[in-house]
Amino acid sequence: MAMRTQSKAFLYELLNTPSPTGFEQPVQRIVRRYVKSFADSVTTDLHGNVIVGLNVKAPRRVMLAGHCDQIGFMVSHINKDGFVYLNTLGGIDTGVLYGSHVTIHNDRGPIQGVIGRKPIHLQTDEERGRNKVEIDKVWVDIGAKNRKDAEKMVAISDPVTFRLGITEMPNDLISSVALDDKVGLFVVMEALRLCSESKINVALYSVSTVQEEVGLRGAQTATFTIDPEVGIAVDVTHATDNPGNDTAKVAPCICGGGPVVYRGPNVNPVVEKMLEAAAKKAKIAVQPGPANRPMGNDANAIQVARGGVAAASIGIPNRYMHTQIEICSLKDLESSAKLLARFVQDIGPKVDFRPL
Repeated sequence: MAMRTQSKAFLYELLNTPSPTGFEQPVQRIVRRYVKSFADSVTTDLHGNVIVGLNVKAPRRVMLAGHCDQIGFMVSHINKDGFVYLNTLGGIDTGVLYGSHVTIHNDRGPIQGVIGRKPIHLQTDEERGRNKVEIDKVWVDIGAKNRKDAEKMVAISDPVTFRLGITEMPNDLISSVALDDKVGLFVVMEALRLCSESKINVALYSVSTVQEEVGLRGAQTATFTIDPEVGIAVDVTHATDNPGNDTAKVAPCICGGGPVVYRGPNVNPVVEKMLEAAAKKAKIAVQPGPANRPMGNDANAIQVARGGVAAASIGIPNRYMHTQIEICSLKDLESSAKLLARFVQDIGPKVDFRPL
């Protein structure tokens, strides 16, 4: 069955809207507008997190988190010839930069540019064999005549992203910039929408967190504010179904194979078992995710907030993470939202999340 039309439109609007770390406001406006028809409360904190509540008077609180920020750049320098130089926002893979289309965002509107490269004919043997790319050697060509001309279009500290856009592929796959982690953001809001159509016994808060890519910062502040009993982060995880992975050494993770349910020290065992039980009840295929240490997503910050939270994480299989051509399955997004909704609906008054 195809994804609900309104839900898919929401996902695509998220993906087509820039939200580099620290500059998430455009995408947060979309979230607030979309959820107001089914949420009981919608607030934005001083950090920029959008906190969406349902059944908020219930004493027990559950938090679902998906971060809205994407990796990107900032303009750091404009040389005399009008070429633009960058600093990074988050973990950029500099190996994919040359030949990329980028967009510089400011109040004047988007400015398109390309990351240039010395033609192979002019490269030295050392340059041809060099794998590491240093960000301060990368320039953006915006077609300016000189610095004065460039400064009419862009300014120092303007945020920059890879050019946004979605490619639909066979088998319900899509390729896009910033699937990490706008798919997670989509899932937590879709789970709340599904819960709004049924009775739940807890207060549910789905949060579009900010600044995950520079240290899980939004999750830390949002969790302190909500003070949840349970907190689940939804983020992408590395798919193994492509030639870039050694599947003999890691657990298989297949795009379209369902969400990954993690197990390990960053995961509350009661929550993990309830997620697995919810998957069986809803007939949702899930994939195991061994996590032998604290994870590099919002679950890390959520678990140790205040006096501790019963934390867990759901992973969306993602190919080519932190590049401009990430791939995810729409089926995995729908399954993840349904799984989380079923989990929330199954929390009764006698459920004890303490790992006894």
